[in-house]
Amino acid sequence: MHAVTDVKPVPFLDLSGEYQALEAEWFALIRECGQSGAFILGKNVTALEQEFARYVGAQHAVAVANGTDALVLSLRALDIGPGDEVITTPFTFFATAEAVTIVGATPVFVDIDAASFNLDPAQIAARITPRTRAIIPVHLYGNPAAMPAIQVIAQQHKLAVIEDCAQAFGAQSGTQRVGSLGETGCFSFYPTKVLGCYGDGGMITTHSAETADKLRRLRNHGAVQPFVHHDVGYNSRLDEIQAALLRLKLKRVDAALAGRQRVASAYDEGLRQSGLALPLRPRDGRHAFNLYTVRSPERDRLRQRLTEAKVASSVCYPVPLHLQQVYAGLGYRAGDLPRVEAAAQEVLSLPIFPDMSDAMIRRVCEVVGGK
Repeated sequence: MHAVTDVKPVPFLDLSGEYQALEAEWFALIRECGQSGAFILGKNVTALEQEFARYVGAQHAVAVANGTDALVLSLRALDIGPGDEVITTPFTFFATAEAVTIVGATPVFVDIDAASFNLDPAQIAARITPRTRAIIPVHLYGNPAAMPAIQVIAQQHKLAVIEDCAQAFGAQSGTQRVGSLGETGCFSFYPTKVLGCYGDGGMITTHSAETADKLRRLRNHGAVQPFVHHDVGYNSRLDEIQAALLRLKLKRVDAALAGRQRVASAYDEGLRQSGLALPLRPRDGRHAFNLYTVRSPERDRLRQRLTEAKVASSVCYPVPLHLQQVYAGLGYRAGDLPRVEAAAQEVLSLPIFPDMSDAMIRRVCEVVGGK
């Protein structure tokens, strides 16, 4: 093994190559936006919505300011609020549950499937009450949730399904892309995502024209026309410059997804003898590999070894939402959701991005393997 001083650091994410490839085209579009004088809800936003909906397989797409707003506006558009309950996973980024709380509803947390890290459909039915209005499955790390089973439960109990697709653009459940399977699909364009902009941004997909119309009102202060308001809404609009960038990246996103699959497959092979639990790939569908997350009871030691070798990593997520202080009032205790709690102690996400070099991948595998 080379001395640590002899090797280059392996970043968790490096967007520099992607940026260099896009810079000239994007800057030309920025100049075009500037010359047009249209910076908010202009032609690039409209075109992006159409192209995005077509790619995902939804009838409509509504661009918003970020992924959190996508969740909040979806809940509002479906009239979910005070007195209502929404079933979701506590093994996710805080925004999933935060959006439920923001609209005045109560998040109800259920345990995960230990292999996929996603919401366990078998746990849902026992938590449904007369106040339950929706289920928010999260396609965690880019791995599609068990949508067929979740859809059956939702139909039986007349519940809405709001897909949290923030980490899963391009993932598939069967032959359908995530975001086309629920009442709405909520996407984040945060720069670390499979399809990310260079700032904040988000998108909501739906098959319902009525829902899309309400979402468009809500994102723009509830306005139906200038200075005429039918709802109390939000200032949640995607700007033209980011929409122009996203249109460029959407044209190339299949290559980006293929790059992530390349890295994931190389890790699968290089770490096959490592003793780690490697990411589960769906039997019927496609993992988008926004994150490549392994599992080990020695996670903290492994992470320390990586850090000492200048290999970046991340723990997503170290404290489950049901045990966060902000939700102490909901009454959950340690031990209530054992599979979530065990995963939080053992998961570790390794570097993955489309332009990651073979040398970087080998370096990660060497360090993880202790060579």
